[in-house]
Amino acid sequence: MSILTDNVIPGNHGKIFGTNAINDLDLLEIKTSLLKLDGIKDVLLNTDIFPREFTVHTSKMIPIDAIENRVRMVGFHAIPKGVFEL
Repeated sequence: MSILTDNVIPGNHGKIFGTNAINDLDLLEIKTSLLKLDGIKDVLLNTDIFPREFTVHTSKMIPIDAIENRVRMVGFHAIPKGVFEL
């Protein structure tokens, strides 16, 4: 494992996660829950595709486990997508 695969690093690219949440209200609940974590500055929801995705932008390094646990508390799952391309 590496820093890039185990963490969301600060920057404009963010980290994309897939989720099993379907309804817009469920996605908003995930977004609200994630924004409570220290260091998360924005969560963008993509409702145009299935399975739904959200992108997390941070102001400091956040472990992916912290994001997965926060989404699990809401009752859904978050699965990180591959590492971004430079």
